[in-house]
Amino acid sequence: MKTRTAAPHLPVARVLPLLGLAHLDRTFDYLVDTELDEVAQPGVRLRIRFAGRLIDAILLERLPSSDHEGQLSWLERIISPDVVYPKETAELVEALCRRYAGTRSDLIRSAIPARHGGAESADTSLAWEELGSTQEPDLSDWACYTHGQSFVDAVLGGATARGVWQVCPGIPWWRSLAALAAKTAIDGGGVLIVVPDQRDVDRLERALREHVAAKQVTTLTAALGPQARYRRFLSVVHGQARIVVGTRSAAFAPVADLRLAVVMFDQDDNLVDPRAPYVHAREVLTTKSQQQGCAFLIGGHSRSAEAQLLVETGWAHDIVAPRETIRQAMPRVTGIGDHELSRDPLAHQARIPHVAFTAARAALERGTPVLVQSPRKGYLPTLSCGTCRTPARCRACNGPLGIPADEGNAPGVVSCQWCGRPETHFRCSSCGSPKLRAVVFGSGRTAEELGRAFPGVRIIISGGSTVIDEVPSEPAIVVATPGAEPVGEYGAALLLDPWALLTRADLRATEDTLAKWFHAASLVQSHRAGGEVVVTAESRVPAVQALVRWDPVWAARGELYQRKEVSLPPTVHMAVIDGPVRAVEKYLELLELPEQAEVLGPVPLPSGVTLPGEYDTDALGPPQRFLVRVPLGPRDELGTALRTGLIRRAAIKDSAPLRVQVDPVNIG
Repeated sequence: MKTRTAAPHLPVARVLPLLGLAHLDRTFDYLVDTELDEVAQPGVRLRIRFAGRLIDAILLERLPSSDHEGQLSWLERIISPDVVYPKETAELVEALCRRYAGTRSDLIRSAIPARHGGAESADTSLAWEELGSTQEPDLSDWACYTHGQSFVDAVLGGATARGVWQVCPGIPWWRSLAALAAKTAIDGGGVLIVVPDQRDVDRLERALREHVAAKQVTTLTAALGPQARYRRFLSVVHGQARIVVGTRSAAFAPVADLRLAVVMFDQDDNLVDPRAPYVHAREVLTTKSQQQGCAFLIGGHSRSAEAQLLVETGWAHDIVAPRETIRQAMPRVTGIGDHELSRDPLAHQARIPHVAFTAARAALERGTPVLVQSPRKGYLPTLSCGTCRTPARCRACNGPLGIPADEGNAPGVVSCQWCGRPETHFRCSSCGSPKLRAVVFGSGRTAEELGRAFPGVRIIISGGSTVIDEVPSEPAIVVATPGAEPVGEYGAALLLDPWALLTRADLRATEDTLAKWFHAASLVQSHRAGGEVVVTAESRVPAVQALVRWDPVWAARGELYQRKEVSLPPTVHMAVIDGPVRAVEKYLELLELPEQAEVLGPVPLPSGVTLPGEYDTDALGPPQRFLVRVPLGPRDELGTALRTGLIRRAAIKDSAPLRVQVDPVNIG
């Protein structure tokens, strides 16, 4: 065995083992020998021997001595000399752990991609200016918004400006954002933009390439292979990347000299990490803006209650186009009003009323495509009894019955959507009737109906595994599920089956519905060009009124005030605790909750939600959900209390499955 000599300067390394265990989410001291002295820098990955086995760890700091009274072990080796966990990322992870009751190793897993040795050989030392030529961006789009130009000036001047941006209809959001990002980078600042999915990344990347070279835009998405993702991450770490565009986990990217952080469409569930501690990209960037003093922007066609709360509290300000500008740019929006019912008494029962057919026919005659938004894919996703309207369930597993259809194929027979068992002799469990009716039609059935109504017109289906990116400006009917709408210059849009979205048993049903509607309506030409949007719901419904007036701020303000009246997020902090009822009760006994905390429940888990792993139901009881609610106050108070409880629970070796979520998107 070779003899090791401690480094002459700062021989103690304080490291964080990446174990994923709450009670071991703390630092340990190790000795650094002379061979590792030069590369053992804070922020590098390394290997240590812990409890007799080799594990990965992060070096946090070097110290002259340790307060540990026993003998220290040696560092085994440095995995890579690259500093992948800089001080800014460490501070961000610490803050988010307190906010979300998480462990640092869980967040580091999202913040740092898996190492790939081949990526480390790539040259990431070139300066940003050497990667290509630049073109002066046109920032005139921002002059269309009240406070838009002042926000741009603040960003370019390095000030800490924060805005909630309501995208004006008729102005592509990616064009406006790309111009601002490119100008900021050309002036020497860093830009970080987070969007929900790959389609948005591609759209924004194409817009950025009109101002800067392709190599000057760094994308970080799950679609990249391990080598490409780690190579691009290293370019960010080394300061080469000034413009970073990516999906959820890109929010952690340590962009040098960060001047602007942006999150688009923050209502989208894709921005929430599905793994513990279930961090939202919006919260990552707001925390980063607070810590690093950079400008921050939330953008979208609609607005979430959380974004409106930032405006109401004065943390951010509105960036909204004047009403006259919006009226000129928006399409005409029509609901099913009294005038329509007087002409067509069956309009409130018809799935596609006469006014919708009229709008579609007029758009096709002008030579433009028509967008039809159907909230469900497939053929007849949901069935019920034709006599008493009781939901039709499978006799074998009690799952919902439907009529599936393969992509491009004819619909099949009635079968269970859970176990797949065909149901050839349906009988209602309530009234015994053999009749079935569709509660919600799918996009396949919608396309079939429209194909019969408009013979000779091309029908395009976008959704599921087949998503179309763009459609030409020629007559066609595009049937798409929400989020899968192709980009195009539509002459009309039909928003079908609104009650399938609005009546969901979800706190955010109205907010999510408006996000889907505004997104689809934003693709339609202005009313001056004949563009029209038809919502197959009565005009007096508040959500329809918000769309008719094109006023998402009014809708978000009303949503926020309604939640405040009944003490629901985001006007309170709320945590969701799922687990076997006895295990959750035991965990609650370990907690020292804030004084005004209120524990609600237990209630059964929402439909489709399950617990990870297996456990003894007889001993621990059925899975249940508890809610913990506290008034708005110190942001970390609830998360810190829950995190302390998890540490105590781990110390007593309670292994029953437990899931803790702080301020989740869905609470049931």
